[in-house]
Amino acid sequence: MRFLTPRGALGRCALAAAFALAAGLTTLSPLARPAAAADGLQQVTDFGSNPGNLAMYEYAPADLPADAPLVVAMHGCTQSASDYHSHSGWQEFADQWGFAVVYPQTSAANNNLSCFNWFDPAEDTRGRGEAASVVQMVEHAAARYGTDRDRVFVTGLSAGGGMTSNLLAAYPDVFAGGAVNSGLPAQCATSLAAASGCQYSDQRLTPEQWGDKVRGSYPGYTGPWPRVAIWQGTADRTVAPVNGTELRDQWTDVWGIGQTASGTRTLPGGTTETTYDDSTGRPAVALFSVSGMAHGLAVSPGSGADQCGSTGTYYLNHICSSYYTGKFWGLDAAPDDGGATLPAPAGLTVTGTTDTGASLSWSAVNGAASYAVHRDGTRVGSPTGTSFSDTGLSAGTAYRYTVAAIDSSGAEGARSGAVTATTTGAAAECYTATNYHHVTAGRAHHSGGYTYANGSNQSMGLYNVFVTHTLKETSPGYFVLADGGC
Repeated sequence: MRFLTPRGALGRCALAAAFALAAGLTTLSPLARPAAAADGLQQVTDFGSNPGNLAMYEYAPADLPADAPLVVAMHGCTQSASDYHSHSGWQEFADQWGFAVVYPQTSAANNNLSCFNWFDPAEDTRGRGEAASVVQMVEHAAARYGTDRDRVFVTGLSAGGGMTSNLLAAYPDVFAGGAVNSGLPAQCATSLAAASGCQYSDQRLTPEQWGDKVRGSYPGYTGPWPRVAIWQGTADRTVAPVNGTELRDQWTDVWGIGQTASGTRTLPGGTTETTYDDSTGRPAVALFSVSGMAHGLAVSPGSGADQCGSTGTYYLNHICSSYYTGKFWGLDAAPDDGGATLPAPAGLTVTGTTDTGASLSWSAVNGAASYAVHRDGTRVGSPTGTSFSDTGLSAGTAYRYTVAAIDSSGAEGARSGAVTATTTGAAAECYTATNYHHVTAGRAHHSGGYTYANGSNQSMGLYNVFVTHTLKETSPGYFVLADGGC
């Protein structure tokens, strides 16, 4: 469905209407009062001057230790803090890994459909409006819980994702990392009139131009930049998949690391993770492209270690994004290696590769009870010896590994230098073309005026020369949408 920004006097509710209608809502009736707090969620009313007129809710495990991390989680349009707390899965990882969660909540008083105003400079810039209110919430919670100020993170869905981008740009001195779920690049729109173009269209900016929008949000800042995870569904018709690519371009440029991937891996739910490493070999930006996912937050109900959340409106059953986001930020690990008791293993070497695996070896560390093997920043094994074989990998793909020694108390020591293992065989090939040319090349077919990918049969939209998609050939003759990255 297509929407045009109305001319003349524009209210903040216009873009919110576009978000809601594009997602399938049919009425613009006022929202009901938010549900009562549940599952330990508590409202805080005295967190500051609150220039953005937001409500603050928080959750913390009963045994939260000092110097624990803090996560700020921002809901999407028509949602509430309680709704996001119940569905997103952040509560269970707060309990498991030990951190507090703050849920900012907007209302119909700010925006007719309770969207955060990510397109309004009076609300989304440093020291102003809703953005300033969120930072006041961080300060209040950090003081109350004794938060590790180097491990404060922010994540959000849709309009909350757009506000997340702006918070990361405006407050890189506050947030160590962020996750933008079905959201927009930082400062993509600075007016209501420009907002719909960001949602639906390629803005045709260079990575440097995108990066300048971040650098201009806090001029003169010279500190470390946040590590950013980007989640985007390939079938999103509310926030076009190109936004995932634009976010990737923006934050890799800010980090100065370019747009060439350091590693790619396949995750559950048809998800492809593409990482971009900093100079130390640690992923600074990660793009998670979820094949076939529409507009929403990816969840995966179940009891598995990598599952979380519950389904609902805009909570879609594909993969537990909160789990992989938390792992990307390092919420499951010690804060850093500064107090590590064991040195980094020496001599990490790739001893062999196949099309689906890689083998490693390293020198022993005195006092090590076992070792932690990290692939692209995520722990994938804990062998007791000095070798490890990683399996289930994609052919023709580069993976970056580090190893750390673990002492008898379970404390992980310093990580080794990184090595790169490239599996044998041919990597999955990607093709970007119009729907018409995909069909003529034999990668797709058309029926009833619409185009469908061969093999996966995913809908690609109208059969014409105006709609462009990227298709990934995962096996001979089998193609999937890969607009968010390949």
